Amino acid sequence: MRKVVADANRSADTHLHVFPLPPEWGIDLYLKDESVHPTGSLKHRLARSLFLYALASGWIDENTTIVEASSGSTAVSEAYFARLIGLDFVTVMPRSTSPEKIALIERYGGRCHYVDVPTEMYSEAERLAAESGGHYMDQFTYAERATDWRGNNNIAESVFEQLAMERHPVPEWVVVGAGTGGTSATIGRYLRYRRHHTRLAVVDPENSAFFPGWVTGASDYATGMPSRIEGIGRPRMEPSFVPSVIDLMMPVPDAAAIAAMRHLNAVTGLSAGGSTGTNMWGVWHLLARMLREGRRGSVVTLICDGGERYRHTYYDDAWVAEAGLDPAPYTAAIERFLSTGEWNPPA
Repeated sequence: MRKVVADANRSADTHLHVFPLPPEWGIDLYLKDESVHPTGSLKHRLARSLFLYALASGWIDENTTIVEASSGSTAVSEAYFARLIGLDFVTVMPRSTSPEKIALIERYGGRCHYVDVPTEMYSEAERLAAESGGHYMDQFTYAERATDWRGNNNIAESVFEQLAMERHPVPEWVVVGAGTGGTSATIGRYLRYRRHHTRLAVVDPENSAFFPGWVTGASDYATGMPSRIEGIGRPRMEPSFVPSVIDLMMPVPDAAAIAAMRHLNAVTGLSAGGSTGTNMWGVWHLLARMLREGRRGSVVTLICDGGERYRHTYYDDAWVAEAGLDPAPYTAAIERFLSTGEWNPPA
């Protein structure tokens, strides 16, 4: 417990970057850079919370093997914390996970166990934990309860503290994606607890169950299909996803996410992954809405992880073309919007 808490004590807060917008808009866009955590992603916060929750609950001792079902970044961070406290770590993941993430997991001493059907991750992780006498961390169930949504240096509290001296310290919107649903649950609950007027928008990639489940109110909605945007989107509605704290959900084409991710890098030099690109596409929609309504204010979103993990996928033109994705029309729409204020995304 001391070692896990000490990790947080050693870590400085993550940066809040300003994205350059036309000054006449009167709108400020901030990017909370979670890629600077020790394990390079937003999931470092989640993994720390999950380990503290499991330790405090008595589920982990000095001989416990930690098992997780993860498509990558959570597993990287959990492998780090498992090594920190001297435990073995195994993650169950789709065979299609990027080689960069697999290398990071193995660098921290973790072992990768592959499945060909992504929906089999959960049952396979449960089986491995039971056979080894280990603990299935189960991020998709415990993400929304392991983090203290009232504060205690969670991501929402951090954002508002960093905005305190800005001209629009209470944002109009916070935009995030959903993988487990833990981040949106934490932020949505915090906004209500602090009585802020800020609204929460959640973006969702193709094949994910979250958007249609939110629209229909079906808690058991499932697509049975994997997301191509690593870290967000799920084939089923996850237990940690809390629809009632979300004000708006937006489906985002995968090609639009890649275009927005690459555009962010071209404009700012910040290299990020597809989940960040999905966030940014949602941001452009909301900024266009604010302009139409004549509203001024601020918007906050997250840089979820660094782009170096996707050199052979989202930043690789050959991979993108082979996946049948064409970012060009979406890139043109973003560039036109920032130069003219006119938002006409591809249908």
